[in-house]
Amino acid sequence: MVLMALDHAHFFFRTGDSVPEYLPGSSPALFFTRWITHFCAPAFFFLAGTGAFLSFARGGKTISQVSRYLWTRGLWLIVMSFTIVGFAWVSLFPFVHGGVLWALGLSMILMAAIVRLPLRWIAALGVGIMVTHNLLDGVAPSSFGRFAVVWSILHYPGTYPIGFHHYFFTLFTVIPWVGVMAAGYAFGAVLLRPDRRSVSLLLGWSITVAFFVLRAWNHFGNSSADLGGAFPGSHYSGGPWSSQATIGLTLVSFFNTLKYPASLQFLLMTLGPVLLALAWLDRVNPTQRPARILLVYGRVPLFYYVLHLLFFHTLAVYVALEFHQRAAWLLYGGPLLMPIPRGYGHGLPFIYAMWLLVVILLYWPCKWFMNLKQQHPDWWWLRYL
Repeated sequence: MVLMALDHAHFFFRTGDSVPEYLPGSSPALFFTRWITHFCAPAFFFLAGTGAFLSFARGGKTISQVSRYLWTRGLWLIVMSFTIVGFAWVSLFPFVHGGVLWALGLSMILMAAIVRLPLRWIAALGVGIMVTHNLLDGVAPSSFGRFAVVWSILHYPGTYPIGFHHYFFTLFTVIPWVGVMAAGYAFGAVLLRPDRRSVSLLLGWSITVAFFVLRAWNHFGNSSADLGGAFPGSHYSGGPWSSQATIGLTLVSFFNTLKYPASLQFLLMTLGPVLLALAWLDRVNPTQRPARILLVYGRVPLFYYVLHLLFFHTLAVYVALEFHQRAAWLLYGGPLLMPIPRGYGHGLPFIYAMWLLVVILLYWPCKWFMNLKQQHPDWWWLRYL
């Protein structure tokens, strides 16, 4: 949750030419500021599945109860994505778009049915989707005629008309993210084993090595940049890596895998280290101060997510006015829908400062809400916040 905020700080405060994936104008510092946040979405989807399994295996819930929670929670996330969260991004209400909450919601709704399958089938389905989905890259939305938007939702990011001069903007596609969630659900069984750390390490290292092998081979598992044209920067990511003018930019090219939609190489690159981190964090004492602080954000994820977007967007307007930069455009779409005006934005040191400021300021409201949830476990509606 804390790393995610760094990506969004860059989103709101960057300059028009600050595109980490555009190699001619990028730098290792700029790219890896973006790259370190790539681990967030895979961890969200994977651990959402893991949490669903543990609520069944350890939480005393039946499969029917888990299924019901998944589809109701999924619907709620979609509603939030189109309303409060959409407003926080672009200052428009409602804002119908396929962002991360939308994909999480749809994946949860699908998982409501998938959890009724045997665990081995769920594992095979999740891994199978992640490994093979790049074979679908050549299927264009135009192949489906008037139903092109359906394929956009499933696998092909883009912007499509939905009538009455409205458009549906999809960024996170259901495929492969539902596969990541299904794999995370199956991984929950590993956490019940006494050797969970060693198994997590084995899986993490195996996936990480698979990324380096596949990326070095340079032929499969990372889509063309044309497939990710829905989002600024996606035009410059994806495809094979190549030698650049400096060693630093060559490393940038190597790790510049496609996120929209998440390619197999992107998932291997991120999920391997996520599993290694889980194995390491399993040894950390959660009562120690650093862990205790970070747990505050993790225990109120949706509350924190909404607040941090509102904080960043409001702060961006205030900072623009203070620095005599254009600010009105931030209230009519902002960076997600409009080109960044000339002269707007700041460099990386300022972006890091804004990131730390917002994360620190949000600690106290998040702690208050965490305590509220712990004090009132009978208030069922708090589970949806």
